[in-house]
Amino acid sequence: MYKKKKRWHILNISAILGGYVVKTLWQMIKTFVLFTGCTILFYYSLIWFHREYENYHRYDEPQGSAVKVSTTETTSTDWLERFILFYRDGE
Repeated sequence: MYKKKKRWHILNISAILGGYVVKTLWQMIKTFVLFTGCTILFYYSLIWFHREYENYHRYDEPQGSAVKVSTTETTSTDWLERFILFYRDGE
């Protein structure tokens, strides 16, 4: 019986490479959709956090029996004492 030889035509090569191209294209589309979805989720979560803390007043007067912690001293010190204090504290 006569056996046909396989010839590698341009169509056969494109069929083989076509499967590879389709797989690669599908992987790229999946990666793009995943990246876009995560980016949109992150963006809207930032908006939600901003709206949540937009009206949060951190510097309001405390309620209840709060005591002021810091006081200012009005004692006069000369420049030499301040200079020694500066080097002693390491600032």
